[in-house]
Amino acid sequence: MSETTNSKTQKEPLFSKKNQKLLSNPLNKDNPITVQVLGICSVLAITVQMKTSLVMAISVVAVMGSANLIISLLRKGIPPRIRIIVQLTVIAALVILVDQILKAFVYDVSRQLSVFVGLIITNCIIMGRLEAFALNNKPWPSFLDGIGNAAGYAWVLLAVGFFRELLGSGTLFGYQMIPNVFYEFGYENNGFMILPPMALITVGVIIWVHRSRERDLVDIS
Repeated sequence: MSETTNSKTQKEPLFSKKNQKLLSNPLNKDNPITVQVLGICSVLAITVQMKTSLVMAISVVAVMGSANLIISLLRKGIPPRIRIIVQLTVIAALVILVDQILKAFVYDVSRQLSVFVGLIITNCIIMGRLEAFALNNKPWPSFLDGIGNAAGYAWVLLAVGFFRELLGSGTLFGYQMIPNVFYEFGYENNGFMILPPMALITVGVIIWVHRSRERDLVDIS
């Protein structure tokens, strides 16, 4: 009898297989951008440079993880009729905090990101996870779900920023990566890569490659 009671009261490990999937699945088969095609507006807007892409990625991870945790903690006390208002209030407060931190420590990047940091408030990935997961699950899994989905968003953001800056400007994080000898032989940076349409094309290529790879893995299995 005591063994049965102990087994029921035993807590699930913090990083059980179920919890690990909350972190790993959004990076691949449940990626919010390549699979669900959500939140691509900021991907198109701020991926001209790796530096801005990285700062935006870190900002979304911080906001999304914190928002999921807070909403999960409050879930039993939030009236259903005002849940959207509560979610937006929590996200807005976190975004304001992140914006002030950026202005204090990386002001130049904050100016480059401009209004796009504020648009995190309306990022459909964050709202979607709050609605679909945080409102119905405990704080720890909700926090992991937020971090996982934000990380899935982040790697696509960084991948797009990598190709756009490297091919469009020949630099990464502002440092020249393409040797001068290439330019002496006639190589030129692709100015089209720094234009918004190329961001959409790059995202489309990443989505195509990801889905093709997933389909091939399913066929093999």
